[in-house]
Amino acid sequence: MIRTLCVYCGSGPGANPAFAEAARKFGKILAENRVGLVYGGGSLGLMGTLAASVLDHGGRVTGVIPEFLTGREHVMARAQEIIVTRDMHERKRIMFDRADAFAALPGGIGTLEELVEQITWAQLGRHRKPIAIVNIGKFWDPLLALFEHMRTLGFIRPGLDVECVMVDKVEHILPKLAAALRAVPEEERAAGAVERM
Repeated sequence: MIRTLCVYCGSGPGANPAFAEAARKFGKILAENRVGLVYGGGSLGLMGTLAASVLDHGGRVTGVIPEFLTGREHVMARAQEIIVTRDMHERKRIMFDRADAFAALPGGIGTLEELVEQITWAQLGRHRKPIAIVNIGKFWDPLLALFEHMRTLGFIRPGLDVECVMVDKVEHILPKLAAALRAVPEEERAAGAVERM
């Protein structure tokens, strides 16, 4: 069961209105399914749209933001919980610890970095938490093509591949993540095989 979901997404709205619409719709879905949102803590861009939608529909939001970004990204004051960290490393650790799974909506360099870090940790066997790549408007197609290029050239070798959950509609995120989580053997979850970083 997914109780909390860490969502990575842009601090800007992006050029395609479908991105903000997807964030609004997904916020409603999270609230209706009583899945808490863990995210970067800002009130701007897709991050703010998503968090505001969760709150508008009665859901729970935990924002985790480093001190140096509190002014730049305008902390979401309405969130039930805001955690201000010393730096980005502490922020990412807390977001990891608080989440049962991860999802990446469209975003910039920071979103890409957070997504790839979780994929790397999974590839290295450090956790078994499922990761969803939410390909709204084919946003992530270039990254997926790069992954395939890495496979072709032998840099993602057999046995080191990570199966991410791929969706192009926000309605599919929670069901597919839940199915992926169920695929992790119960004894591994109970024994703490989903490791803390």
